[in-house]
Formats: sequence, C-alpha cells, structure tokens
Amino acid sequence: MSTRAADRRADEPEREQAPDPDDPRKPDSPDDLTKPSLLYVLRKTAREFSHDQCTDLAAALTYYAVLSLFPALLALVSLLGVFGQGKRTTDAVLDVADDVVPSSVVDTLRPTIEQLVATPSAGLALVIGLGSALWSASGYIGAFGRAMNRIYEIDEGRPVWKLRPLQLLLTLGGLVMAALVAVVLAVSGPVARAVGDTIGLSDAALTTWNIVRWPLILLAVIVAVAILYYASPNVEQPKFRWISIGAFLAILTWVLASVAFAVYVSNFSSYNKTYGALGGVIVFLLWLWITNLALLFGAELDAELERGRQLQAGLPAERELQLPPRDTRVIEKTEKAIEKDVARGRRLRHTRGRDA
Repeated sequence: MSTRAADRRADEPEREQAPDPDDPRKPDSPDDLTKPSLLYVLRKTAREFSHDQCTDLAAALTYYAVLSLFPALLALVSLLGVFGQGKRTTDAVLDVADDVVPSSVVDTLRPTIEQLVATPSAGLALVIGLGSALWSASGYIGAFGRAMNRIYEIDEGRPVWKLRPLQLLLTLGGLVMAALVAVVLAVSGPVARAVGDTIGLSDAALTTWNIVRWPLILLAVIVAVAILYYASPNVEQPKFRWISIGAFLAILTWVLASVAFAVYVSNFSSYNKTYGALGGVIVFLLWLWITNLALLFGAELDAELERGRQLQAGLPAERELQLPPRDTRVIEKTEKAIEKDVARGRRLRHTRGRDA
C-alpha cells in the first residue's frame, strides 16, 4: 500500500468530522484569497497534478472514453433524431469541429456518425437502444469519478445502488446538454434565417444571435463540466462558484491545446506517413488524451483552491483536504474485509501454514 493510501485510510475518521464545505471561516469569494494563498494554490496544483499521475489517469480515461464514445454518439444521435434534426445538426457540429480539432479526428468520426444518423430507430427499439447506450456510455463517468476521488484524496464510499443511478443521471444530463449545444450550433446561416423568417426576426436579431450563441455554448459547456466536478467525487463540495473556476480553466486549456494540436498535426507531424490509414485514429486518441489532461488539471485546481481556502481559514489541510465524505458505507465494509484478511494472515503466520 502506498504512503498516501495508508494516510488516507488513517484520516477517514477525521474526514467524517470535517467542517462544513462552506464553513464561515473560509474565504467566501475567489477574490478573498490572499496573494500568498494564490501562489501556494498554483504551486500545489502543478505538484499534485504530477504526484497524482494525472498523465496516467488521462490515459485510463481515454481508454474508457473510446469504449463509451460510440454508445454516447448513438444516444446523442437518437435524441436528435427524435426531433427530426439528426442529419442537419450533426453536419453543422462536424463543420464547426473541423475548425477547432485536428481534421483527422473529424474524418475518423464522420463515417460512423453519418451511419448512425442514417439508421432509422423508432418505438421500443429506440428506447432499448437509448437505454443500453446510456448504460455503456456511463462507464466514462464512473472512471472519471474514481480519478476525482484520487485527486480529492478519498476512497469511494457510496454503495452501488446509490452511485450507479448518479452516473447514469450525469451521463444523460451530459448527452442532453450536448444535444442542446449541437442544436444551437446548427441554428446558423440559412437555418437561422429560415427560423427568423418564420417567427418574424429582423436581420439585426439574427446577426446578434450568431454572435451571442458562442458565449452561450461556452457557458453551457462550463456548467456541464462544473456539474461533473461537483457530483462525481465522494466529498461534499463547496459552493458552485468555486467549482466553476476549475471548469472554466479546463475548457480554456482544452480549446487552446486543441487548436495548438490541430496546427501541429496539419503542419509539422507525419502521422499519416508513419501510420498510414491508422494515422487518423492515432491523432484522435492523442486528442482525447489532451482533452482528459485538461479536465484533470481543472479538477486539481479546484481541489487546491479548496485547500487554499481551508489553510487561510486556519484549518489543518496541509496534508489532507478537510471535506466530509458523501458516504462511508463501502469504505467501512472494505476496512472490515481488510481486517479479516489481516487476522487470517496473522493466524497463518503463527501456525506456519498448518491447520490450527
């Protein structure tokens, strides 16, 4: 067992008596953090990002993302198909994505998405397909929750009957949010003009919409990531505005990294020459890894901002974050099983492996 894991288990009883996440002694706003606290938070974020092996965690999340991606796409296309906007919306989203992420990524996904859009689904088949796709896609949410528990230095304590519905709900919420973002992306150009003519909007209103929709999309994505940060770890979180800081930084980092990676792939890399037909797949996997790195970095920042709040309030958070767990039942059950194994091992040692 690692030193950190041993310390974490030793501190579980103290966690249960941890102060309220919004204890009045803590700074109430990010502006209330002092300069020394902010510098400590930034240094600690970089150090913990390395110590928690976030590059390895991002690789594991990339694996789960690949397993969950196509069920998620199936569920998303099914949701769009219910409103009869599957083809138009997915085409618009792919065109926008082509300007942000490497073209190889879009080229890899486009045939599969177009095939899903062209496959008709109705009635019971749609419901069953959507349900099974949700179940499969929630695997990524489960993996992300385990990564968040590592970042917040706590074991998972929620029983499966409590944790699994939460993961499914987060998956469904993420897909609904993605569907809404896709529709907003689709309502532009000729589509926006047709809608505007139908409801009587002027050209000025349409121009305003084409500008305003981008901040709306950014806000929606930040809120979705913040909800994921808030709900996935087994700790009671502080006020939502503290979580949204890391979410904003994660999205900003992801956009900048995606653009930089797209420029690199387009101008300097030789993936297609080296890997041939697999070049697009390699680029896609690297881009997913970069995406997960950005998400984990934002989560680390949120955790260390909370540590900075606690330290500035005089709470002993130098080694362990002082946040109460949401649930400890699985932790307690695991501890009992470990103690039984220890007792059996001790008995085996005393008897030299013979029957007592």
